[in-house]
Amino acid sequence: MDINEPNHHQSPQNSILTQNANKAERKQQRLSERKFKLRWVLAISCLPLFGIYTAFGIAPQTLTSNITTSMVVEEVSLPAVEQAQNDDANLTERFWYKDYVRRDDTLQSVLARVNIRNRDALDFIRTDSVASEIARSIIPGRQVKAETDADGNLFHFEYQINADAFLTITKTTDGYSAKQDDRVLEVRPILKSAKITSSLFGATDAANIPDNIAIQLADIFESEINFHTDLRRGDHFNVIYEGSYDQGELVKVGEVLAAEFVNDGKVYRAVGFRDGNNQMQYYTPEGKSTHKSFLRSPLEFSRVSSGFSVARFHPVLQRMRAHKGVDFAAPTGTRIKASADAVVDFVGQKGGYGNVIVLKHANGVSTLYGHLSRFAPELRRGAKITQGQMIGFVGMSGVATGPHLHYEFLINGQHQDPMKVALPKANILQGSNKAKFESTSSQMTAQLRLLGTSNIAALE
Repeated sequence: MDINEPNHHQSPQNSILTQNANKAERKQQRLSERKFKLRWVLAISCLPLFGIYTAFGIAPQTLTSNITTSMVVEEVSLPAVEQAQNDDANLTERFWYKDYVRRDDTLQSVLARVNIRNRDALDFIRTDSVASEIARSIIPGRQVKAETDADGNLFHFEYQINADAFLTITKTTDGYSAKQDDRVLEVRPILKSAKITSSLFGATDAANIPDNIAIQLADIFESEINFHTDLRRGDHFNVIYEGSYDQGELVKVGEVLAAEFVNDGKVYRAVGFRDGNNQMQYYTPEGKSTHKSFLRSPLEFSRVSSGFSVARFHPVLQRMRAHKGVDFAAPTGTRIKASADAVVDFVGQKGGYGNVIVLKHANGVSTLYGHLSRFAPELRRGAKITQGQMIGFVGMSGVATGPHLHYEFLINGQHQDPMKVALPKANILQGSNKAKFESTSSQMTAQLRLLGTSNIAALE
């Protein structure tokens, strides 16, 4: 047999072994390929972890001693501190005191209340030609400020001489210096509302409205409202008045600009307007004067202690007697006003009237004012008097049981009840001023309505 001839006669057993060996080899090859692919997948997935490790850590046993370091020195400039003139003053704690002059205050009590105790300052205030003005201006309501230390040593002092002038005292290296400081005040309106619970002054006190504004209200509406007998609980009013401010602080109040008073359900309004003499006059929003030719009461404010009567038991004479006037109870020294323009007909003493003034008015009218403590300076017979001018002061001269004003109203010599007699109206506003007044009236009336409808308690 030729040895190169294929053997077509191999046994079946050898053929099966050869096939199994080939299958095992192919299976091993496929398994190797899968392991290779898996290693690449794992390697790629671990790349972010290596990045994190590199960012946050240093491999263990890494040497850091070879890293080069250096020191940087940079000069920083501090802001300059301004040296005070008095080093001791910088170390002394200071205090500000503010107060107002009270009734029965003296210069000593005012200075003590604002902690001024060092002798140099007290002597300076009493003896200096400028500072000594303080002692002559101790008037209730005046403002006072002081800057001192805990021991009462004065550094700065301010005293209100009048509404728009202050006296200032300052400590210097040579002692103390004083000067008068005239202020330019800012004037702006103040709007207030109040309700009557007991009296006019009780209502204004509760609303923090100054007394002189209450007095002006009584003057404005006195020809329509009898403030002695007509007020009712629940009556209310709105008022706009001038306020003068120094550096945002109210230092004085001026005149009423407009007012609205609701008495027993009836509404009365008044708007102020300055005449050619710069005197404030009051009119209804339509331009009619609120004042009649005569004032109903010659006192700024008081109460009726005894009315007009044809038969009254006299408390001193102890018998029935006609009382031909009205008695207004008021403290001694209360100012008395002329109820209308007049000429002085009599001034002096007259029997039980004591000190008395008789004024002669137009159209046969005369008024009498009795039991005065004293008369106004330079008041004499024949002198011309204007309505509202001060003519004397309440007292109890003559036959009287206490301080009061006896007031009589006569027409052609016949006594009339001053509280009931019809008083004629004054003339209405006319001429070129009417257009100016209408503009002012429109503005003020709108503000009064705002106060009445929006329940604004106060606007300063």
